[in-house]
Amino acid sequence: MDLFDYMRSNTMEKEAPLASRLRPRTLEEVVGQQEIIGKGKLLYRAIKADKLGSVIFYGPPGTGKTTLAKVIANTTSAEFTQINATVAGKKDMEEVVQKAKDSMGMYGKRTILFVDEIHRFNKGQQDYLLPFVEDGTLILIGATTENPYFEVNGALISRSVVFELKPLSKDDIKTLIHRAVYDVERGMGSYDAVIDENAADFLADMADGDARSALNAVELGVLTTERSEDGKIHLTLDVAAECIQKRVVRYDKTGDNHYDTISAFIKSMRGSDPDAAVYYLARMLYAGESVTFISRRIMICAAEDVGNADPQALQVAVAAAQAVERVGMPEAQIILSQAVIYVATAPKSNSATNAIFEATQAVREYKATVPVHLQDSHYKGAAKLGHGIGYEYAHDFPKHFSRQQYLPDEIKDKVFYRASDNGYEKQIKKHMEWLHS
Repeated sequence: MDLFDYMRSNTMEKEAPLASRLRPRTLEEVVGQQEIIGKGKLLYRAIKADKLGSVIFYGPPGTGKTTLAKVIANTTSAEFTQINATVAGKKDMEEVVQKAKDSMGMYGKRTILFVDEIHRFNKGQQDYLLPFVEDGTLILIGATTENPYFEVNGALISRSVVFELKPLSKDDIKTLIHRAVYDVERGMGSYDAVIDENAADFLADMADGDARSALNAVELGVLTTERSEDGKIHLTLDVAAECIQKRVVRYDKTGDNHYDTISAFIKSMRGSDPDAAVYYLARMLYAGESVTFISRRIMICAAEDVGNADPQALQVAVAAAQAVERVGMPEAQIILSQAVIYVATAPKSNSATNAIFEATQAVREYKATVPVHLQDSHYKGAAKLGHGIGYEYAHDFPKHFSRQQYLPDEIKDKVFYRASDNGYEKQIKKHMEWLHS
């Protein structure tokens, strides 16, 4: 490295975004992910012993995938090199492999290759890496926001340990926020800024597990906020909301308003008001509600309030939940909107809900026995016990229907399912009446 390279490196380090400057240099500085890198855990031991094998870090943005790779780079005796799958071509990979071979041959040093966004590599690119991972020329560290079992070559997966990184907790992100504001050496401490606790709470909540999002907001707030009369830069709630580009919506995820909004959302779908349902959907998404949680509520509503009036509603809700998981935000909001509108405008019936509730009550109240003719007869000796004798195979009868008794004697006249006159359930009702005619 010449003088100009040294100066350029120093300048880049000083001018780097706050999230980059605050990256931990050691395992002890890492915040969160203790279930993976806590003392005594497999990854912790492997890094400390410098005996790391190929690994894949999988998790949402801002959870520390690149951070862990950088920590490994700072602690390993192996050569460390990095490429980004979004821009790297075959030539780049060939150069990395050749340097790794030279390093091993001349110095006996292993090479760790960190591939960011590894899911962006096509099959051919992933296949190219495989033999060099197999023979130990490269130790692979892959980082991906997508499920690696769907997006990464199965052979690479089988030769790696997959570590799933979870979104950071609110407390973890608050720790990083305070470090960002007050750390003089690597943070914004030299700016003499202070952050209100409610602003720190808001940023930690709105970041939704993404540390980078919170740190970017802190940096923007410090650099753009004028000093107050006391000479300090005050990061207030209003400043925090402006910098993270989300209004302060009355929506505490653990408070009453959270449950009020969810309640209004469900009741709007049940009440067949698509406009209100979409509004509350937007309100929840804007406030940072989990899309998984929202998807779960739509599926429940499809079964509970639509039911067999439109059996397709549950299929739409389930398909939406799966699509949201694969696609992610912001596009997931469109998928959720479609599902919400479908469920809200579908014909309604709670007959299935009432049926299971009434049946459960009967289970509690009556001690009933399965009728003998319905009992299992697929074993030797069943006939001697009388099990299965008298059973009528429905397909042997007109309409593929037998009038035999299916409910236990104790509740033989009970009715649990009462089909409504709405939607497809009207057809079900007609069919059942025809069977019994």
